[in-house]
This record gives sequence, C-alpha cells and structure tokens, in this order.
Amino acid sequence: MFYDAIKKVISDRTGCDPDSIHPESTFSELGIDSLDTVELMMNLEDILGFEIELDRPIATVQDLDSFLQSKRSAQ
Repeated sequence: MFYDAIKKVISDRTGCDPDSIHPESTFSELGIDSLDTVELMMNLEDILGFEIELDRPIATVQDLDSFLQSKRSAQ
C-alpha cells in the first residue's frame, strides 16, 4: 500500500535506483542507518499526511510498509 512512497523516499535519500529496492530489502543493505531512518519517517509523514511514531523495530521495506498500514488503519 505504501511501498511506492517508501521506495521514492529511500531512493531520494540514498541515491540508489528505485528498481533495486524490494520488499525484502533491509535498511542496512540499502545503506540506511538510524539517523537516516528518522529522516525517512519525517519525509514519509509529509508525503502520507499522518504522524509516524516507530514503536517497534523495522528491518525491511516490507516491515515498514506493514507498520504504516497498521498505523493508517488505526487512525
């Protein structure tokens, strides 16, 4: 559901090719550290229009997509 937005933000942040980003890609494989994760969340908040507060570990793009879906449906 949020996969395309996540890919765009990661690609913009890291400069990697969006086609190289897959649901099973880990943030560490994509060169994203904890500081980058915070900035990614802020960018996603702007794009998606709702507040994102990570309350569990997120390791992969799919983890983040599932997390965002759960937060969106809870609002």
